[in-house]
Amino acid sequence: MVVAEVTSRIAKLNKQLAHYIPPRETWNPVDEALFLPTDLYQVPLEEAQEMQLKAIKCTFTHHYNNNGFYHKYCTTRNVSPEDIKTVDDLFKIPLVPDLTFKQYPKGRDFARWLESVFTGDLPKIVIKGSNPTFDDVIDAFSASGVVVTYSSGTSGRFTFIPRDQKTFLMSEYAGAKSVINMWEGYDPNTNGYLMFPNPKKTNVFVGKVSTVYFDLMKDVQVAIDRVLTTEVIQTAMSGGRSLKGLVTSYVQNRTQQKITDQITQWLGRNERKEERICLFGAPYILYHVMDKLQAAGTSFDFGEEGMVVTGGGWKIREDVRIPVRDFRKQVHDVLGIPETRCIDLYGMVEGNGFMVHCPEGHYLHTPYTYYKPFVLDDDLMPAKDGEWGRFAFLDALAGSYPGFILTGDKVRMLEHCPVCARPGPVLEPEVYRATGEEVRGCAEELRRVLAQDLGGNEGDSV
Repeated sequence: MVVAEVTSRIAKLNKQLAHYIPPRETWNPVDEALFLPTDLYQVPLEEAQEMQLKAIKCTFTHHYNNNGFYHKYCTTRNVSPEDIKTVDDLFKIPLVPDLTFKQYPKGRDFARWLESVFTGDLPKIVIKGSNPTFDDVIDAFSASGVVVTYSSGTSGRFTFIPRDQKTFLMSEYAGAKSVINMWEGYDPNTNGYLMFPNPKKTNVFVGKVSTVYFDLMKDVQVAIDRVLTTEVIQTAMSGGRSLKGLVTSYVQNRTQQKITDQITQWLGRNERKEERICLFGAPYILYHVMDKLQAAGTSFDFGEEGMVVTGGGWKIREDVRIPVRDFRKQVHDVLGIPETRCIDLYGMVEGNGFMVHCPEGHYLHTPYTYYKPFVLDDDLMPAKDGEWGRFAFLDALAGSYPGFILTGDKVRMLEHCPVCARPGPVLEPEVYRATGEEVRGCAEELRRVLAQDLGGNEGDSV
């Protein structure tokens, strides 16, 4: 990879996202680990480890000193910032099980729970009513500048994460930079199609964090342009039924056909005008679009002017998972976009580290300057290189909550990519849920919402 081309690419990114980057004179080790490298995946290991240690220790110290529940947790584990002196010591930092962020009450107590999770002092938050809903509380936090986003599992139980403005902006920038580092030839003069919810109409993490997509593209169209509340998501994920559930199959077909028609028309317009395009979002949606196109004998030829970036999971029905390799081949056959320009992104609501497929081998590369990934065995000890285990991470960007997380995902990690020359650790191309863990993922949420469209009516815009 030519260094000059990467430098030019990130210069374009930084110009587009200048308001996401704090003044250079205010940077701490966390800022340096994110903003200083031109390519997050090409930093020499020794240099990256030095940045990683300083950044994670900086954030760990911040939470240890300013987060009541995490300070007590560290005290019971007999760990303090003074114990973190080398990269090997990072394993000592106490991990918070992801289930911690699912254990919340309702009403005004939910606001107090968010305050207990939040690191530091919250701004003044005004919550109206004696029995506010989750969305009422989230809106009140948002009005004060705190972004509360969420994801959900099959039980309908949410994971809520509060981010202050700096943490949220860094999360957005990190996601954008991670993708652009793998996007050869990125050009802001590109038309985008967002196959996630409209960021202005939801607090689902994958929708909200996609706000940055609008700053990266010339023009963006949205597939799911309706309000998605916690009630809608919870009902869809838990399989709840109402009277409208009786017409689910009708609504599902109507919704999918409408989105398919919109994306197909958009593809046709952009091909005729010879425009650059980028489809970004849930693979479930694009899979159905391409199936319809194939059935109609229709195809496009965007070539190097096209890009597909997916994220959120690979289920298309309750019991059917899209084979990722087959999906890339279908993108090439139907859209004419090379498989090297079809990449997947893996992230989660609890973290701000986005792992992205390399174009050469489609392994998930980790942003190892500010993010420390672990794979743990059944005894929660580090697994050997190449062994399957539970995924955990230390996230230096998580400044408003302790982002040192033990997840329910099952992964396999390698010290370096077996295909490309990037030096950092990678995950196998696909990620699974560990046995006994409920299925979750942003694309899974959207699949179920589209399947039920609960709360919709003939006047809704989807």
